[in-house]
Amino acid sequence: MREFFNDYVQSLETYIMFRIKETVAKLTPELIAKGRAPIMLSMGAPTSNPPKRAIDALKSALDEKGEHLYSTPKGEKFLREAIAKRMKNRFNVELNPDTEIFSLIGSKEGIANFIRLLINPTTVEKDKEIIFIPDPGYASYGEMIKASGGFAYPLPLTPDNNFMPDLEEVYAKFIKEGFDPKKVKALIINYPNNPLGATATREYMESVVTFCKKHHILLISDAAYTDMYFKPELKPMSILEIEGAKDISVEFFSFSKPYAMTGWRLGWICGNEEAVKFFGKLKSTIDSGAFKAIQKASSDILNSAEGEEYIKQSNLKFKHNQEILIKGLKEELGWGEFHVPDATFYLWLPIPPRYKTSVEFSDDLMKKSGVVVVPGDAFGKYGQGYFRVSIVCPEEQIKEVISRMKKDGFTFK
Repeated sequence: MREFFNDYVQSLETYIMFRIKETVAKLTPELIAKGRAPIMLSMGAPTSNPPKRAIDALKSALDEKGEHLYSTPKGEKFLREAIAKRMKNRFNVELNPDTEIFSLIGSKEGIANFIRLLINPTTVEKDKEIIFIPDPGYASYGEMIKASGGFAYPLPLTPDNNFMPDLEEVYAKFIKEGFDPKKVKALIINYPNNPLGATATREYMESVVTFCKKHHILLISDAAYTDMYFKPELKPMSILEIEGAKDISVEFFSFSKPYAMTGWRLGWICGNEEAVKFFGKLKSTIDSGAFKAIQKASSDILNSAEGEEYIKQSNLKFKHNQEILIKGLKEELGWGEFHVPDATFYLWLPIPPRYKTSVEFSDDLMKKSGVVVVPGDAFGKYGQGYFRVSIVCPEEQIKEVISRMKKDGFTFK
């Protein structure tokens, strides 16, 4: 059967989280037998229930006439209007709900399909069109680009550049390495960042917009984590807040992270009108939109007091869990200085120096202690030597992680 499938698909890797789940499933009986039932610090999603108001609104919508009929890929008008209101209230960004907003079946689907719009596919390496991606960055970016027949070029996010790379420096290096600048289609940014939790300053966001305009590069902002932050004075921003950004940018949002609606599969793209229009043409051929009842419940929570309180309480819980884990790592396990993010539910940590690779450490931790983390190189070549943990589980499990690691010898030195 292999010969029927295109070269791009044949080169893909299964998403890292699914590979980890498969491995954990195989090891679970053995781990339970030795008192080390798996604790999933690999989960990149909230585990609590969505807001009660959203659940109640969904239940109510299920009984309404017409809710079970086809929607539209664009999203129902009430959803797009609620999104426009949210963008105004949260970011002070003005958007036309009819021309500058389009619904998604989750932002992951949206980004993948948007990339398909940009790349003219080829298997000839020197002819491949290029998208710059953050490294470390969301593990799917590179595979999405590969599946579209393009080439992903890494933007190094490191402690040395405070996770905000100088784009002109990267561009100069890119050209020096022999790449054709005419092949560059887009640049993806993701602040707050998965897996780092890193945020960006307004000045840096301005420089990104300036860079993309100067070099005529489309700017794609993945804003899935903008509502997950711990300090009001460091509230993450939308790229569309920057003057002139809409000329060159689109931005992706999700209901999954702020409202724990991961299984509901709903999000939106917004920004440049022409880009949204082209995206709509593709979407009209491949899906018929999200379930209308989910759209109704989601639009109801989006600008509500209950929604805001839910986000606030979730962030307080994540910050509390972060503090517990950091204290255990430093005081009981000997981890020294590392970046402590002010956003997301991730920690990005160096592996102990006795391990040669991120995979070696994460495999050992899983097999001996049942603690499941993600090796850093799953997020790009600059992730080697690190691992990502997620703090979405109950605090009792985080304390159990520290206890197990201490008993099983997983200290930093």
